[in-house]
Amino acid sequence: MIDVDSLVAIDVHTHVHASVHGGTFPEDSPEAAVGKVFGSDALLSVPELAAYYRERKMACVAFMVDSVRWGTAVTNDEILELAAKERDALIPFASVDPHRGPEAVATARRLIDEYDVRGFKFHPSLQHFFPDDRIAYPLYEVIAEHKLPALFHTGQTAVGSGQPGGGGIRIKYSNPIHLDDVAADFPDMPIIMAHPSVPWQDEALSIAVHKPQVYIDLSGWSPKYFPPQLVRYANTLLKDKVLFGTDYPALTPERWLRDFDTLEIKPEVKPLILKENAARLFGL
Repeated sequence: MIDVDSLVAIDVHTHVHASVHGGTFPEDSPEAAVGKVFGSDALLSVPELAAYYRERKMACVAFMVDSVRWGTAVTNDEILELAAKERDALIPFASVDPHRGPEAVATARRLIDEYDVRGFKFHPSLQHFFPDDRIAYPLYEVIAEHKLPALFHTGQTAVGSGQPGGGGIRIKYSNPIHLDDVAADFPDMPIIMAHPSVPWQDEALSIAVHKPQVYIDLSGWSPKYFPPQLVRYANTLLKDKVLFGTDYPALTPERWLRDFDTLEIKPEVKPLILKENAARLFGL
């Protein structure tokens, strides 16, 4: 189990893209743009990811993104099975594309029954759905029934950036305003809005302040690009609801933390963001 006291930080947003070490993203995949933007595309397996964070005295939330449209390089079952052997470093999430319909609900139930699923990851821009579309509500009902958190990609990140047509990524689906209905309708399901929600930061802040179970993770962007209002709210009204995340392998923890140190974050707030808020949210 995770020894929270021994950790420097908990990264709430990392990706598993490979069953084994090595390889690169297919050139025509939206993820291929990430390495070009950040210069980092290390495709680590689950054991390698655990070792990477263990070496840094950190734990991390790890997941893949299920997509009917794009397919997946690694399965939920593989991640969850391997993560069970890395409990001191990994917090495994599952991902199920809502477009799978009744199969999505059955899959979520099976994964929860068979594994130690700690939450679910959604990527509306990649999966092409608005979070408040009722197509996803039966899936949310399963997640809420087990009081598990749901993490939603919001805003624009490097995925698909610079590719023809943005790699098919449609940013409109990730406007955080579409999470307001979800938060209202599923108060027992903690919601994490992933990333600074470019260009809708104010919408994200408003929802996080208004809805008690809504959090913001700071992944996918270097902190030096954080808008001033995000820093201001992180220091004050949302100091207990903002979470450290990198979007690894897009950003390394070292790069993120180095840039984070340049922000005017209160000394008493830093440990909340880096570790304590996540530990409380995940019941560690």
